[in-house]
Order: sequence, then C-alpha cells, then structure tokens
Amino acid sequence: MDRNRGTSEPAELIDLLGDWSSAEGPLYRRLTEAFVRAVRSGDLRPGDRLPPERRLADALPASRATVVAAYDALRGSGLVETRRGSGTRVSGGAAVHRAPVDGRVPGGQATAVIQRLVAPPPDVISLGQAAEAGGPDLAGALTDLVREDLPGLVRDAGYHPAGLPALRAAIADHHGAHGLPTVPEQVVVTTGATQAVTLAARLLLGRGSTAIVESPGWPGCLDVLRAAGARLVGIGLDSDGIRIDGLAAALAEHRPALVYLMPTFHNPTGTLMSAGRRRRVAELAARHGVPVLEDSAHAAALAPGQAPPPVAAYPAGGAVLTVGSLAKAVWGGLRIGWIRAPRETAARLARLKALDDLGSPLLDQALAARLLPALAALAPERERLRRERLATMTGLLAAHLPDWHWQPPQGGSVLWIRLPAGTDARVYAQLALRHGAEVVPGATMDPTGAHDGHLRLPYSFPPDTAATLVSRLAAAWAALPR
Repeated sequence: MDRNRGTSEPAELIDLLGDWSSAEGPLYRRLTEAFVRAVRSGDLRPGDRLPPERRLADALPASRATVVAAYDALRGSGLVETRRGSGTRVSGGAAVHRAPVDGRVPGGQATAVIQRLVAPPPDVISLGQAAEAGGPDLAGALTDLVREDLPGLVRDAGYHPAGLPALRAAIADHHGAHGLPTVPEQVVVTTGATQAVTLAARLLLGRGSTAIVESPGWPGCLDVLRAAGARLVGIGLDSDGIRIDGLAAALAEHRPALVYLMPTFHNPTGTLMSAGRRRRVAELAARHGVPVLEDSAHAAALAPGQAPPPVAAYPAGGAVLTVGSLAKAVWGGLRIGWIRAPRETAARLARLKALDDLGSPLLDQALAARLLPALAALAPERERLRRERLATMTGLLAAHLPDWHWQPPQGGSVLWIRLPAGTDARVYAQLALRHGAEVVPGATMDPTGAHDGHLRLPYSFPPDTAATLVSRLAAAWAALPR
C-alpha cells in the first residue's frame, strides 16, 4: 500500500487480496478472510484506508452487500474501524506482523502473476504462463545424455560459473548462424532468461536510474528492472516495434541507463521488430551512449532467416546485450538461458552470476548443449503447431466472444486482446477467476497502468483445454455487469 496516499486504490488492494474469490464458502466470508490475511501479514498496515464499499464492489466485481458484510465482519473483529468523514481504516490496534521481504517489488505489477505460479488455485486454467509440455525430442536427448555424456560429466569438478564450455560454444554457433558472430567468451549461461535480465539489471542500473521499456511489456521483467532501483519510462509500439520518435525523445529527455526491448515476438503483442527498426534502435542508443538489453527469449525456436538478426548484429558503436532461452523453444522446465555481451561485460556478468549460485546445474547445461544445434531442424514443425493452435483459439473466440478484438500476432504464443470500449480488464479478471480462468489484465503489463481495456491470452493450449478455457471466459463475460 502507498503510505503517502489517503485512500487505497481498489486495483492495488485487489492485488494484495490475491485469489480470494477462488476459496470456498459464502463470497463475503472469502473476502473477509482475505482482508484478515492481508492485515496479519502486514500487507495492510494500521491506518491504511480501505476503498468505499461501492467502489470496491465495482472493482471486484461483487454486490455492494458482499462488501458491506465483509466490512461489518472486520469491524466486529476489531481489525478495521469506520469514522464519519474519514472512511474505513485498518485499526490501530490490529495485531500485525512485520511485513517480510517476500519478492514483492515496490510499485511492481507482477506479484499476482508470480503468486499464481507459486500457488496455483485448484481447477483454474491460468493464462499467466504461455508454455507447453516437453516433446519426445527432449526425452530422447535426455536418454542419450545419461548413456553417453554422464560418465565424463561426473569426472569434472562441476564448477563453471560462466557456463559449461560445450554449451557456451553451442550458443556462440547458434548466434553466428542467426547473423550475430559470437565467440564463447562472450556468453554467460544463466538459470533461465529472467536471471539473465536480473544480472544485466544489477550490472547496469542503480537506485534512481531510468530504464526505457516498451509499453506494454512483460510485468515479470519490468519488476526486475524496478527491483534494481530503476524508474521505468514506457514507449509505445507500432507494427515495426518500438516507436522511434518516442525512443528518440525519451533518450534525449531522460538520459536513461538502459533500454530494454523484446524485438522478436514481443510479449504480449507478438510484434516482430523489423530489420530497419533494429538498426535505428542500435544507432540511437549508440549516439546517446546507452546500452541496450534485448530479450530474445522466443528467438531460439526459429530457423536462421525466420527473423532479422538481433539488434547486436547492427554495429553502431554501442553496447548491446542479448538474452536467450530454451524455455519457449524446448520446455519451461529446462531452466537454461544465457546472455551474450561484449567480452569485458560478459566477464563482469560471470562474476555476478558466481555470487548468485556458482553456476547453473551442469546436467541441464549438458542437455541444452545437445538440444540447441537441433532446434533449427525442428522449427518448421513447431511453426505448424503454433499456427494450428492459433487457428483453434481464434476460431473459438470468434464464435463465443465476438466482441473481443486482436491483431494476428507475427509469432510468439499470446494474443493481445482489446476488449470493448469502457471495459476494465481488471474487473473482468476478478469475475473470470470465479469461473475457473485466471487472466492477466493489460494494466499489469504497462509501466503507467494504462491498457486497462486489454488482456493477455496465450493460445498454446491443446484443443480440449482451449475449448474449456473459452467456455469459462464466455460465461464470465456474460456475467460481467455492463
């Protein structure tokens, strides 16, 4: 809660209450228990003012009677008090614990998404992750690894903070095949793409610094930048990627420490940044002396030529760091990512990585080294499956939710849905959860809180799951107060 604000905003409070409506029992009791948990944990502190009943009821959405009953129950237990002219506040005598350091980022927007990964509600289809099960190629590579590579691996001491040499070489070859000449010394292997972004943020950002980001963007990575102390400045996109006029103006005005982008199948819009736009980004950033962090988590699944070369391949004298991952290309459970950077920068990143964990798991890296060279051959089948899943999802949406609109994504695994004018996706998300579907509202993906009329919807589900999901979404849409 923002201690400098007199009245809490319903959207902020809803994040603290979590998945309250998916519990059991009468709705007012579920809401009451969520408030109690928030007070006991210290997320709500003595003196915090709660929203008026009607505003909270509209945001949940729930009847005003539900909110009134919950507030009455809280007053009866002594947790809140209501005074004429000052509203309802958490009681000064409420027994609270010191709020622990629990991964919440001040001003962050990813807490709700991550919490549902940590503790997913039962019988809820989550749209917070766009991932698929591992394929037969993964199982085969794992079998070969155990049979052929394991004896040599266990004779190694096992400490490789920058990454297993064989994997660093495979990543260097992979980038070279995609138009970015690379040597192994430029590569640091990480435990997933998020750790790569975290290491870069720790290296390049500091308290009070500014980072330019795309708006919208993925809230998990935006919170990583915030956690490093950065203030975020969002720039909109067009069909070619981040808008150059907005980027140029922001570079001149804010003197940022970093530009963070997703050029290949941007999350959540699915935009593929054009080659010309990538070149202009590299030139502008170099002119202003600002490093670029390009998050290319989706690029590993592509064959050479399916996308323009990374921003780092357009030399303009500036520092460009490129993040990659096998989570989208192979399996989310294979937590192998990497960051490609100038040699001196890579050495610094390796030292930061060593402070974290002395190196990512060696068996996972050895498996990744086997899989990475084969990804290009698998790309056509993956693209066929992607198009098939996209056609299934969009067909279901067109039949059951004809008021929803989207631009066909150029790649990736999500749709960026635009709801009818006047619809708040945060309100709809609360209702959808009660119907067994957890959606990510657009406002959580924008550093300014805009895009509240959008939501992010993965389309990578199998057909049966997709049909069940859309049925639940449609039922929640029909129940949404207009």
